[in-house]
Amino acid sequence: MTFLSIPPPPLCWPWACPPRQPSPDASMRQGRPRDGRGNRRKLTAYYRPMPSGGAGLTPAALASPARRCEFPGRQCEGSMTVERKPVAYGDARAWIAALKAAGEVQQIDAEVDWNIELGTIARMLQGPATGPAVMFNNIKDYNGPSSRCRKVFTGALSSYRRIAMMMGLPRETHPRELVRLGRTILTGSIPPVVVETGPCKENILTGDAIDLYEFPAPYWNRLDGGRYLMTYGGCVTKDPETGIMNVGVYRGMIHDKTRIPILMWRAQHIGHHVTAWQNGGASEVPIAVAIGVDPALEFVGGAPVPKGICEYDVAGSIRGAPMELVKCETVDLHVPANSEIVIEGMLQIDPANYLPEGPFAEFTGYLAGDPAPKPAIRVTAITHRNNPILRGTIEGAVPGSYSENTVTSSIMRAATAWNVLDRAGVPGITDVWCQPVQAGINLLIQMKQSYRNQAKQAANAIWGSSAAHVRYKHITVVDDDIDIHDYAAVDWAIAYRVNAGENDVIIMPSTFGLGLDPSVRKRDRNPTLFGTGKWNRVLIDATMNLDYDPDPDFGGARYPPTVRPTKEDEAAVLARWEELGLGERK
Repeated sequence: MTFLSIPPPPLCWPWACPPRQPSPDASMRQGRPRDGRGNRRKLTAYYRPMPSGGAGLTPAALASPARRCEFPGRQCEGSMTVERKPVAYGDARAWIAALKAAGEVQQIDAEVDWNIELGTIARMLQGPATGPAVMFNNIKDYNGPSSRCRKVFTGALSSYRRIAMMMGLPRETHPRELVRLGRTILTGSIPPVVVETGPCKENILTGDAIDLYEFPAPYWNRLDGGRYLMTYGGCVTKDPETGIMNVGVYRGMIHDKTRIPILMWRAQHIGHHVTAWQNGGASEVPIAVAIGVDPALEFVGGAPVPKGICEYDVAGSIRGAPMELVKCETVDLHVPANSEIVIEGMLQIDPANYLPEGPFAEFTGYLAGDPAPKPAIRVTAITHRNNPILRGTIEGAVPGSYSENTVTSSIMRAATAWNVLDRAGVPGITDVWCQPVQAGINLLIQMKQSYRNQAKQAANAIWGSSAAHVRYKHITVVDDDIDIHDYAAVDWAIAYRVNAGENDVIIMPSTFGLGLDPSVRKRDRNPTLFGTGKWNRVLIDATMNLDYDPDPDFGGARYPPTVRPTKEDEAAVLARWEELGLGERK
């Protein structure tokens, strides 16, 4: 076993290359519902940020030319083989209607308690990427005639069927094809357009009219620190120097009627913006949270969109049409015009104004974080559609039950890694995959080797990129005869092609990493102290070792032949299959 510190190779990753430049013209509540906090028992674990995307929109840069694949004229490994017909759903309601028509929505009309029960139902229904989307139509304390918001919708992107629908593909499309499309999505661009107004402006609340408790934010998990209103909303912030915006997904817990502490890390794009504002002397940052939007934006808001590229642009590429945006009422930001709910405010970045947030049942499948002071949104306005639908998600994946975050991450974390490998010039990559139970913490790479130690080059390229910030702790590389979507095949390769004494297991110690990983010592998970977590990363090289000498007994091959019959022997038996009474061959 080798301990190796691998420096980033001197290459231009998508995160290090010059960003795309903008165009020159860029410049009455029914009594307070109980908050449910009495449910919480003290536990010691840690917390995570929702994955965020990149940045790239300046409000006046909306006429910048669309950009497509950054590998023009090149048909590389991993290109799409399924025809895609982009669909611009327009808003959450059209998306929900399409899902209903496809039989993908479970309607629950019986009264459901927002306090624990709703989250429990959502978790029990999600399954291993097989469960339905769920619409809760009758929520306790929010089902009266004067209730501002009566419905909660969750689980829309927790299955590959529905992700394929969102992408404009047949529902039966294999995840392998979704990854290949994801590669193009990350480099595609249809810029948004700004419109004068939109449905999200049908109701505008400011001043004393603001009350976050008027929305049925669930107490999702019994051990959570409070009610989480922000679980699948797009948080919009802007770089004060460039004007470039970021739309990312970050968790946020209601503290009181007008404040929401959130979890964010310095190494995320929102963290970059916060640092820039602080460097300019600011104590607060303009922020907006768009909840209930076109599914394409939800998808990319939780994806690792490279810095300098706008999620609005990427969502437009998925939809095949530009997103329509409106200007916020109280902050200089733009949000989707058809949002169900928009929360505007100022993010308090002075530690003196931090508020306690957490713990929360996170994507790792573990409770994450003690209650700790975090930056908090001071809400300045809420705008919403008539009869708004609160979009939320039950976070956390365990074997047999995958969350929306982990299912979508299995696609886009694989696609991101593949693009990093392509840009780094690592040849022979034929497939990349992340199992949906772990959201890209473990990465599988299939390659056709052309020289020795090619797997180590691949790991080096990925770990040296910003894409690896909170992902890719363990990388396993196999030959192109191993199907990485068949874990039994991968396990077989690890069993018989890995020799730790031959440097097939490489440890890269003390790197940045995920501050929510319970396998890491608690002190090393503290993002407030260190800005990020800490990992010792591992490469498992399960390819056939090209350092071995060719063996004349095996026809010059380095490995003995497998026990599979030859094609000729199989053909001879198949010719007699019916005669042998063996029935239909499966």
